[in-house]
Amino acid sequence: MTSLPAAGAKKLGLVIDLDICVGCHACAVNCKEWNSGGHMAPLTDLDPYGPNPLGVWFNRVHSFEAGEGAESRTVHFPRSCLHCEQPACVEVCPTGASYKRAEDGIVLVNESLCIGCKLCSWACPYGAREYDYDAGVMKKCTLCIDKIYNETLDPVDRVPACVATCPVSARHFGDLGDPQSEVSHLVAERGGYALMPEMGYQPVNRYLPPRPRRDGNCEDRELSLAPAAPPAEGAHPFLRWIDRVLSR
Repeated sequence: MTSLPAAGAKKLGLVIDLDICVGCHACAVNCKEWNSGGHMAPLTDLDPYGPNPLGVWFNRVHSFEAGEGAESRTVHFPRSCLHCEQPACVEVCPTGASYKRAEDGIVLVNESLCIGCKLCSWACPYGAREYDYDAGVMKKCTLCIDKIYNETLDPVDRVPACVATCPVSARHFGDLGDPQSEVSHLVAERGGYALMPEMGYQPVNRYLPPRPRRDGNCEDRELSLAPAAPPAEGAHPFLRWIDRVLSR
């Protein structure tokens, strides 16, 4: 079995805001696009439009209905590798193919050592491991390691593909081992939490909970709009016509 390195100070990971994620799957699609030519490429897609599609996705988005009645809401839950501090997937690996980097805490797979036994996928309680049936090896999220350390890119672009593409900025990337980092401040301010901490694997990624629903009582609010000012006498005839059409 594979031993874990001594814990380092740097812990790169993701912070995901469940309050503003809209479930658009842009993170999953861009992750697939980048990694199809990146560190763990290729990512298999077998019969994608047939009755039995089979492929590798490092990022998946699940949607849930939470609450009841007026208090109900849809919560979109992105899921990927959490780069645990005590990753069971690494500890059960018989060949050392699954390993955790001491310098930044990222969990990776060495495909040249992987025998596709799937022990890591059975051990992972988060379902973050993906078996590539075409290559016969396990694959997983790398935090786009070939992107975040690419010095030919501008610093602002050295973030995982999923973070770069999120249209509502629901995903954040940084060093969660640094209490002064932006992601650490965000977690502290919003009460970010680890997924299933009772399991003892100490995931690095954090989720920001949905904010309480705003009070929907509108009785004391002024709902009517002030009437529009009449068009000036000297306004262009076309503009006066547009105003009459829109006022019907």
